[in-house]
Amino acid sequence: MNLKKILTFAGVGLLLFFLIAEPNQAAQLVQNILSTLREAAEALITFVKQLF
Repeated sequence: MNLKKILTFAGVGLLLFFLIAEPNQAAQLVQNILSTLREAAEALITFVKQLF
């Protein structure tokens, strides 16, 4: 096995552990990430609108 596969399996395992051990915090983290992405998209749209 190469290092990339080992690190991928370790990352997936850690993610699953976090989801099972702390589901409320995991859900809050996902909501925060989506909120940040939405705000970034809105800022980009505003920027593009100001150009035209």
